[in-house]
Amino acid sequence: MTPAYAAFGEVEAERRVASAPLSHVSIELGHLYMEDFQAGPERLREQFRQVAPWAETMRASWRARVPGGRARVSTCFLIDDYFSRFSTPSELVPMVLEAAAECDLTIDYLARESACAEADGVKLARLVEDRLVTDPPPGTDGSRPPVTETGWLCNGARSPYGGAVQAMGSARGWEPPAQNAKRRHSIFVDVELWDSDSRGRTWSCPFLAAVWQLLRLGLIRNDGELPVRPVPRGPSFPANWDELPAIVQLNPAAAPFSAYTTLSVLSTRFLPVELAVRTILSQVFVDAAVLRQVADRSGGEGIPLPDELVDRISYIFLGA
Repeated sequence: MTPAYAAFGEVEAERRVASAPLSHVSIELGHLYMEDFQAGPERLREQFRQVAPWAETMRASWRARVPGGRARVSTCFLIDDYFSRFSTPSELVPMVLEAAAECDLTIDYLARESACAEADGVKLARLVEDRLVTDPPPGTDGSRPPVTETGWLCNGARSPYGGAVQAMGSARGWEPPAQNAKRRHSIFVDVELWDSDSRGRTWSCPFLAAVWQLLRLGLIRNDGELPVRPVPRGPSFPANWDELPAIVQLNPAAAPFSAYTTLSVLSTRFLPVELAVRTILSQVFVDAAVLRQVADRSGGEGIPLPDELVDRISYIFLGA
């Protein structure tokens, strides 16, 4: 009889984690909504005219930082096709590209916001939800349902809810909310991650934007694999948004889509959204193997990265 053999090994050692190509910085040139596109090409040109000098400043900064000036810089543009759908890719995308070109800007990658919820059959928002590790305030007793049930995430202790008072008991007085990591005074943030109705769950803008940042940082994996890869543009753009790839590589010579760091040049109307994004990302547990992978590569280039994810993200907010 032939003997049977069993092979044993360390699971972590055998686990394969795909590596993402990485630029030094990913610059978001715009994140516009239906009303912006309805305003026409001049609204787009106005956006790009304001963005152009900041994009060049960031390029110059990284050229000075990287030996030999060989900085890898990619640009991206996010279109909202999740909360509202305006026009078609075949009509809208050429208008965006033309407006950018008139301002001497090249958009390397175009992404659909709905892809931050689900792309190529992978539920990206659910992947990130599964990685949430909430930051409980001191004295938490577990009486409040977890974020996975309520859909709300905060950065501290909410004001207590008095509820019904038991016989012979006394009502609990009002107490203010408190930020966990406050600097003397609290800035308390409570973020709605989704709502739902008979049609199912609708993810909030801040949560999708948090997924967007994680994609740009190259930190999301699905069973160790990259869930989304940019697809080179075809000879034409489709008439249906669902037929447009999640991320389209518009520039064949572009540096990688994901990067060690990100810069987003946005309107000031996004200030509260991005505060919520940073609150969410501060409570996302990224796969340790992925973090080591990125840290080893950046360290090999002499570019140490902050341990905190939110410190790898920067913004420029533009007035009206």
